[in-house]
Amino acid sequence: MKTLDILAAVLLVVGGLNWGLVGFFGFDLVAALFGEATPMSRIVYGLVGLSAIYQAISLKSIQRRWGVEAA
Repeated sequence: MKTLDILAAVLLVVGGLNWGLVGFFGFDLVAALFGEATPMSRIVYGLVGLSAIYQAISLKSIQRRWGVEAA
């Protein structure tokens, strides 16, 4: 896998974990680590969003690389 694919996947996991914590417990992990609405937390949120867009755009190539057939 390309480094960018791995980074995007890690960011999506971080984003999913964070939103799960927000949804179930009202706890924002990114805000707790970097501060609420700080430039660093906004960068993390932005990178998570960009990684989701990147994954959606490259879905077909990821499926081909992993040998997964589209449903």
